[in-house]
Amino acid sequence: MKITDEMIDYIGILARLQLDESEKESAKNEMEKIINYMDVLNEVDTTGIEAMSHAFPVKNVFREDEVRPSVDRELITLNAPKKKDGCFQVPKTVE
Repeated sequence: MKITDEMIDYIGILARLQLDESEKESAKNEMEKIINYMDVLNEVDTTGIEAMSHAFPVKNVFREDEVRPSVDRELITLNAPKKKDGCFQVPKTVE
C-alpha cells in the first residue's frame, strides 16, 4: 500500500496535528515501513494457532471481598473541626 500526501494530510486532520513538510515526509516514510512490516507479518503461516487477546494469560488478581472490623468512627472524627451525626461536616459546595 502506498501512503500518499493526501493520506498524511487527512491523518493530520484527524489527529489534530499541524505538520510541516519535513514532518509529513518523515511520517509518510514511517507509515510505509509499518505497512510493509504488516505485509511481512501477513505472510507468516498461522494455521493451527489459536487467536488470543493477550500474549500472557490474564486472570483476576484482586483479593476476595470480605467484611473486616474497621476503625472506630469516634476515633476517626476526633480531630474534625466540625462533625454531625458521626460524620465530617463540610461547607455546602452545591446549591
